[in-house]
Amino acid sequence: MKILVTGGLGFIGSHTVVELQNKGFEVVIIDNLSNSSKDVLKGITAITGKKAIFEEMDLREKTKVQDFFAKHADIEGVIHFAASKAVGESVDKPLLYYENNLGVLVYMLQELTKQEKARFIFSSSCTVYGQADKMPITEDAPVKPAESPYGNTKQVGEEIIRDTCNVNPSLSAIALRYFNPIGAHPSVHIGELPIGVPQNLVPFITQTGVGLREQLSVFGNDNPTNDGTCIRDYIHVVDVAKAHVIALQRLLEKENKENYEVFNLGTGRGSSVLEVIHSFENVSGKKLKYTIADRRSGDVVQAYADTQKANAVLGWKAESSLDDAVKSAWDWEQKIRA
Repeated sequence: MKILVTGGLGFIGSHTVVELQNKGFEVVIIDNLSNSSKDVLKGITAITGKKAIFEEMDLREKTKVQDFFAKHADIEGVIHFAASKAVGESVDKPLLYYENNLGVLVYMLQELTKQEKARFIFSSSCTVYGQADKMPITEDAPVKPAESPYGNTKQVGEEIIRDTCNVNPSLSAIALRYFNPIGAHPSVHIGELPIGVPQNLVPFITQTGVGLREQLSVFGNDNPTNDGTCIRDYIHVVDVAKAHVIALQRLLEKENKENYEVFNLGTGRGSSVLEVIHSFENVSGKKLKYTIADRRSGDVVQAYADTQKANAVLGWKAESSLDDAVKSAWDWEQKIRA
Protein backbone atom coordinates (compact mmCIF):
# COMPACT_ATOMS: atom_id res chain seq x y z
CA MET A 1 0.00 0.00 0.00
CA LYS A 2 1.50 3.31 -1.14
CA ILE A 3 1.45 6.35 1.16
CA LEU A 4 2.60 9.88 0.32
CA VAL A 5 4.49 11.82 2.99
CA THR A 6 5.01 15.48 2.11
CA GLY A 7 7.90 17.09 3.94
CA GLY A 8 9.08 13.54 4.58
CA LEU A 9 12.73 14.48 5.08
CA GLY A 10 11.92 16.91 7.88
CA PHE A 11 12.11 16.20 11.60
CA ILE A 12 8.72 14.62 12.27
CA GLY A 13 8.24 13.51 8.67
CA SER A 14 11.40 11.39 8.54
CA HIS A 15 10.54 9.60 11.79
CA THR A 16 7.04 8.92 10.45
CA VAL A 17 8.48 7.47 7.25
CA VAL A 18 10.49 5.04 9.40
CA GLU A 19 7.39 3.93 11.33
CA LEU A 20 5.39 3.53 8.10
CA GLN A 21 8.09 1.38 6.52
CA ASN A 22 8.36 -0.69 9.69
CA LYS A 23 4.63 -1.44 9.31
CA GLY A 24 5.08 -2.55 5.70
CA PHE A 25 3.83 0.54 3.85
CA GLU A 26 5.46 1.68 0.61
CA VAL A 27 6.36 5.33 1.08
CA VAL A 28 6.69 8.15 -1.43
CA ILE A 29 8.38 11.28 -0.08
CA ILE A 30 8.00 14.79 -1.47
CA ASP A 31 10.33 17.45 -0.07
CA ASN A 32 11.76 20.68 -1.51
CA LEU A 33 14.82 20.46 0.80
CA SER A 34 14.28 24.04 2.02
CA ASN A 35 14.56 22.93 5.64
CA SER A 36 16.00 19.43 5.31
CA SER A 37 18.75 17.41 3.64
CA LYS A 38 18.77 14.60 1.11
CA ASP A 39 21.17 12.81 3.47
CA VAL A 40 18.14 12.04 5.67
CA LEU A 41 17.18 9.42 3.08
CA LYS A 42 20.35 7.51 3.95
CA GLY A 43 19.46 7.63 7.63
CA ILE A 44 15.97 6.27 6.97
CA THR A 45 17.36 3.43 4.86
CA ALA A 46 19.98 2.63 7.51
CA ILE A 47 17.19 2.13 10.06
CA THR A 48 14.65 0.21 7.99
CA GLY A 49 16.73 -1.37 5.25
CA LYS A 50 14.18 -0.02 2.77
CA LYS A 51 14.38 2.77 0.22
CA ALA A 52 11.58 5.27 -0.07
CA ILE A 53 10.63 6.80 -3.42
CA PHE A 54 11.80 10.41 -3.31
CA GLU A 55 10.74 13.35 -5.45
CA GLU A 56 12.26 16.79 -4.90
CA MET A 57 9.41 19.18 -5.57
CA ASP A 58 8.05 22.57 -4.60
CA LEU A 59 4.38 21.94 -3.90
CA ARG A 60 3.58 25.61 -4.45
CA GLU A 61 3.69 24.81 -8.18
CA LYS A 62 0.13 23.64 -8.81
CA THR A 63 0.84 21.94 -12.14
CA LYS A 64 3.54 19.80 -10.49
CA VAL A 65 1.07 18.69 -7.83
CA GLN A 66 -1.41 17.74 -10.54
CA ASP A 67 1.27 15.88 -12.52
CA PHE A 68 2.41 14.02 -9.41
CA PHE A 69 -1.06 12.65 -8.62
CA ALA A 70 -1.56 11.70 -12.25
CA LYS A 71 1.70 9.73 -12.09
CA HIS A 72 0.96 8.15 -8.70
CA ALA A 73 -2.74 7.34 -9.02
CA ASP A 74 -2.32 4.37 -6.66
CA ILE A 75 -1.55 6.45 -3.56
CA GLU A 76 -4.01 5.42 -0.83
CA GLY A 77 -3.20 7.96 1.85
CA VAL A 78 -1.41 11.28 2.38
CA ILE A 79 0.37 12.52 5.50
CA HIS A 80 0.98 16.23 5.02
CA PHE A 81 3.93 17.76 6.89
CA ALA A 82 5.20 20.15 4.21
CA ALA A 83 4.93 23.66 5.67
CA SER A 84 6.98 26.55 6.99
CA LYS A 85 7.08 26.42 10.78
CA ALA A 86 9.11 29.23 12.42
CA VAL A 87 6.82 31.49 14.46
CA GLY A 88 9.17 34.49 14.38
CA GLU A 89 9.80 34.20 10.64
CA SER A 90 6.06 34.03 10.01
CA VAL A 91 5.65 37.44 11.67
CA ASP A 92 8.27 38.90 9.34
CA LYS A 93 7.11 37.04 6.22
CA PRO A 94 3.36 36.43 6.55
CA LEU A 95 2.66 36.09 2.82
CA LEU A 96 5.31 33.38 2.49
CA TYR A 97 3.57 31.42 5.24
CA TYR A 98 0.08 31.86 3.80
CA GLU A 99 1.28 30.80 0.35
CA ASN A 100 3.33 27.83 1.55
CA ASN A 101 1.07 26.53 4.30
CA LEU A 102 -2.39 27.25 2.88
CA GLY A 103 -1.91 27.40 -0.89
CA VAL A 104 -0.19 24.01 -0.91
CA LEU A 105 -2.90 22.53 1.31
CA VAL A 106 -5.57 23.68 -1.14
CA TYR A 107 -3.70 22.15 -4.09
CA MET A 108 -3.38 18.82 -2.25
CA LEU A 109 -7.06 18.69 -1.33
CA GLN A 110 -8.12 19.63 -4.86
CA GLU A 111 -6.37 16.52 -6.15
CA LEU A 112 -7.58 14.25 -3.35
CA THR A 113 -11.23 15.20 -3.87
CA LYS A 114 -10.94 13.86 -7.42
CA GLN A 115 -10.30 10.37 -6.03
CA GLU A 116 -12.94 7.76 -5.31
CA LYS A 117 -11.59 7.34 -1.76
CA ALA A 118 -8.97 9.57 -0.13
CA ARG A 119 -7.37 9.63 3.33
CA PHE A 120 -5.54 12.68 4.64
CA ILE A 121 -3.62 13.37 7.85
CA PHE A 122 -2.76 16.97 8.64
CA SER A 123 0.19 18.14 10.70
CA SER A 124 -1.45 20.64 13.04
CA SER A 125 -0.27 22.22 16.27
CA CYS A 126 -1.23 23.17 19.81
CA THR A 127 -0.65 26.77 18.69
CA VAL A 128 -4.32 26.72 17.64
CA TYR A 129 -5.25 27.02 21.33
CA GLY A 130 -3.13 30.06 22.20
CA GLN A 131 -3.11 30.60 25.97
CA ALA A 132 -5.86 28.22 26.97
CA ASP A 133 -8.08 29.04 29.93
CA LYS A 134 -7.78 25.59 31.51
CA MET A 135 -5.10 22.93 31.84
CA PRO A 136 -4.76 20.31 30.56
CA ILE A 137 -6.03 21.37 27.13
CA THR A 138 -8.74 19.24 25.54
CA GLU A 139 -9.70 19.16 21.87
CA ASP A 140 -12.85 21.07 22.81
CA ALA A 141 -10.91 24.06 24.18
CA PRO A 142 -11.77 27.32 22.40
CA VAL A 143 -9.59 28.15 19.40
CA LYS A 144 -8.47 31.69 20.18
CA PRO A 145 -7.09 34.35 17.82
CA ALA A 146 -3.68 33.19 16.63
CA GLU A 147 -0.52 34.68 18.14
CA SER A 148 1.30 34.57 14.76
CA PRO A 149 0.71 34.02 11.04
CA TYR A 150 2.15 30.51 11.53
CA GLY A 151 -0.47 29.73 14.17
CA ASN A 152 -3.15 31.22 11.95
CA THR A 153 -2.19 28.91 9.08
CA LYS A 154 -2.80 25.93 11.36
CA GLN A 155 -6.18 27.27 12.43
CA VAL A 156 -7.27 28.12 8.90
CA GLY A 157 -5.75 24.89 7.58
CA GLU A 158 -7.99 22.88 9.89
CA GLU A 159 -11.00 24.92 8.79
CA ILE A 160 -10.20 24.29 5.11
CA ILE A 161 -9.97 20.54 5.70
CA ARG A 162 -13.16 20.44 7.77
CA ASP A 163 -15.11 22.42 5.18
CA THR A 164 -13.79 20.21 2.37
CA CYS A 165 -14.73 17.03 4.25
CA ASN A 166 -18.22 18.40 4.89
CA VAL A 167 -18.99 18.40 1.17
CA ASN A 168 -16.82 15.45 0.12
CA PRO A 169 -17.83 12.23 1.90
CA SER A 170 -15.17 10.37 -0.10
CA LEU A 171 -12.48 12.28 1.82
CA SER A 172 -11.57 11.18 5.36
CA ALA A 173 -9.17 13.34 7.36
CA ILE A 174 -7.55 13.56 10.78
CA ALA A 175 -5.79 16.64 12.16
CA LEU A 176 -3.14 15.86 14.76
CA ARG A 177 -2.37 18.75 17.09
CA TYR A 178 1.19 18.25 18.35
CA PHE A 179 2.44 19.85 21.49
CA ASN A 180 6.30 19.95 21.57
CA PRO A 181 8.04 17.10 19.71
CA ILE A 182 11.67 16.61 20.74
CA GLY A 183 14.37 13.94 20.59
CA ALA A 184 15.74 11.69 17.88
CA HIS A 185 15.48 8.10 16.69
CA PRO A 186 17.25 5.78 19.18
CA SER A 187 19.53 4.60 16.36
CA VAL A 188 20.71 8.25 16.00
CA HIS A 189 20.53 7.83 12.22
CA ILE A 190 17.94 10.64 12.05
CA GLY A 191 17.06 13.55 14.32
CA GLU A 192 16.33 17.27 14.37
CA LEU A 193 18.45 19.39 12.01
CA PRO A 194 17.59 23.07 12.60
CA ILE A 195 19.03 25.44 10.03
CA GLY A 196 20.73 28.42 11.68
CA VAL A 197 19.89 29.39 15.25
CA PRO A 198 17.35 26.93 16.70
CA GLN A 199 13.88 28.33 17.37
CA ASN A 200 13.00 25.56 19.83
CA LEU A 201 14.27 24.91 23.36
CA VAL A 202 15.77 21.42 23.22
CA PRO A 203 18.04 21.83 20.16
CA PHE A 204 19.26 25.12 21.65
CA ILE A 205 20.03 23.26 24.89
CA THR A 206 21.93 20.49 23.12
CA GLN A 207 23.83 22.96 20.93
CA THR A 208 24.79 24.86 24.08
CA GLY A 209 25.82 21.62 25.73
CA VAL A 210 28.08 20.69 22.85
CA GLY A 211 29.63 24.17 22.77
CA LEU A 212 28.05 25.47 19.57
CA ARG A 213 26.15 28.18 21.49
CA GLU A 214 27.71 30.21 24.28
CA GLN A 215 24.70 30.02 26.59
CA LEU A 216 20.95 29.58 26.71
CA SER A 217 18.59 32.41 27.56
CA VAL A 218 15.62 31.46 29.74
CA PHE A 219 12.90 33.98 28.99
CA GLY A 220 11.39 34.90 32.34
CA ASN A 221 11.45 33.28 35.77
CA ASP A 222 8.52 35.26 37.15
CA ASN A 223 5.67 33.52 35.35
CA PRO A 224 2.79 32.10 37.43
CA THR A 225 4.22 28.55 37.32
CA ASN A 226 5.91 26.25 39.84
CA ASP A 227 9.40 27.70 39.20
CA GLY A 228 8.52 30.85 37.26
CA THR A 229 9.51 29.50 33.82
CA CYS A 230 7.17 28.62 30.97
CA ILE A 231 5.63 25.16 30.80
CA ARG A 232 5.20 22.99 27.72
CA ASP A 233 4.31 19.39 26.93
CA TYR A 234 7.47 17.79 25.49
CA ILE A 235 6.83 14.55 23.61
CA HIS A 236 9.31 12.16 22.00
CA VAL A 237 9.22 12.47 18.21
CA VAL A 238 9.02 8.67 17.82
CA ASP A 239 5.82 8.66 19.88
CA VAL A 240 4.45 11.37 17.56
CA ALA A 241 5.46 9.37 14.48
CA LYS A 242 3.75 6.23 15.75
CA ALA A 243 0.53 8.18 16.28
CA HIS A 244 0.48 9.07 12.57
CA VAL A 245 0.62 5.42 11.58
CA ILE A 246 -2.19 4.54 13.99
CA ALA A 247 -4.30 7.44 12.67
CA LEU A 248 -3.66 6.31 9.09
CA GLN A 249 -4.72 2.76 9.92
CA ARG A 250 -7.92 4.17 11.43
CA LEU A 251 -8.71 5.90 8.13
CA LEU A 252 -7.79 2.89 6.01
CA GLU A 253 -9.91 0.55 8.12
CA LYS A 254 -12.85 2.99 8.11
CA GLU A 255 -13.08 2.97 11.89
CA ASN A 256 -14.15 6.61 12.08
CA LYS A 257 -17.86 7.35 11.70
CA GLU A 258 -17.14 11.02 11.03
CA ASN A 259 -14.90 11.88 8.10
CA TYR A 260 -13.05 14.64 9.99
CA GLU A 261 -11.50 14.23 13.44
CA VAL A 262 -9.01 16.09 15.63
CA PHE A 263 -6.65 14.64 18.25
CA ASN A 264 -4.09 16.10 20.65
CA LEU A 265 -0.64 14.50 20.70
CA GLY A 266 1.22 15.07 23.95
CA THR A 267 2.28 13.32 27.12
CA GLY A 268 -0.38 14.91 29.29
CA ARG A 269 2.32 16.38 31.51
CA GLY A 270 3.77 19.87 31.49
CA SER A 271 7.49 20.47 32.04
CA SER A 272 9.01 23.85 32.78
CA VAL A 273 12.05 25.25 31.01
CA LEU A 274 14.13 24.70 34.14
CA GLU A 275 12.90 21.10 34.40
CA VAL A 276 14.05 20.46 30.83
CA ILE A 277 17.43 22.01 31.63
CA HIS A 278 17.75 19.80 34.72
CA SER A 279 16.76 16.77 32.62
CA PHE A 280 19.57 17.58 30.20
CA GLU A 281 22.06 17.97 33.03
CA ASN A 282 20.91 14.65 34.45
CA VAL A 283 21.23 12.60 31.24
CA SER A 284 24.41 14.31 29.99
CA GLY A 285 26.30 14.78 33.23
CA LYS A 286 27.07 18.35 32.12
CA LYS A 287 26.19 21.68 33.71
CA LEU A 288 24.42 23.89 31.21
CA LYS A 289 25.32 27.55 30.81
CA TYR A 290 22.15 29.62 30.95
CA THR A 291 20.99 33.04 32.02
CA ILE A 292 17.60 34.48 32.96
CA ALA A 293 16.31 37.04 30.45
CA ASP A 294 13.16 39.13 30.25
CA ARG A 295 9.91 37.48 29.23
CA ARG A 296 9.16 37.49 25.52
CA SER A 297 5.95 39.22 24.50
CA GLY A 298 3.39 36.79 23.15
CA ASP A 299 4.87 33.74 24.88
CA VAL A 300 2.20 31.37 26.17
CA VAL A 301 2.82 30.78 29.89
CA GLN A 302 1.79 27.14 29.92
CA ALA A 303 0.35 24.56 27.56
CA TYR A 304 0.03 20.82 28.06
CA ALA A 305 -2.33 18.30 26.57
CA ASP A 306 -5.28 16.31 27.72
CA THR A 307 -4.64 13.11 25.74
CA GLN A 308 -7.65 11.09 26.82
CA LYS A 309 -9.28 11.23 23.38
CA ALA A 310 -6.21 9.91 21.57
CA ASN A 311 -5.71 7.30 24.29
CA ALA A 312 -9.29 6.04 24.08
CA VAL A 313 -10.16 6.43 20.39
CA LEU A 314 -6.82 5.77 18.71
CA GLY A 315 -5.47 3.43 21.38
CA TRP A 316 -2.28 5.52 21.36
CA LYS A 317 -0.25 6.76 24.31
CA ALA A 318 3.12 8.46 24.61
CA GLU A 319 5.59 5.89 25.93
CA SER A 320 8.86 7.80 26.45
CA SER A 321 9.78 9.97 29.43
CA LEU A 322 11.23 13.47 29.28
CA ASP A 323 14.66 12.05 30.16
CA ASP A 324 14.36 9.48 27.35
CA ALA A 325 13.55 12.17 24.81
CA VAL A 326 16.24 14.60 26.00
CA LYS A 327 18.88 11.86 26.07
CA SER A 328 18.09 10.86 22.48
CA ALA A 329 18.39 14.51 21.43
CA TRP A 330 21.77 14.75 23.20
CA ASP A 331 23.01 11.51 21.62
CA TRP A 332 22.01 12.86 18.21
CA GLU A 333 23.70 16.23 18.82
CA GLN A 334 26.96 14.55 19.80
CA LYS A 335 26.86 12.31 16.74
CA ILE A 336 26.36 15.11 14.20
CA ARG A 337 29.08 17.26 15.82
CA ALA A 338 31.61 14.43 16.06
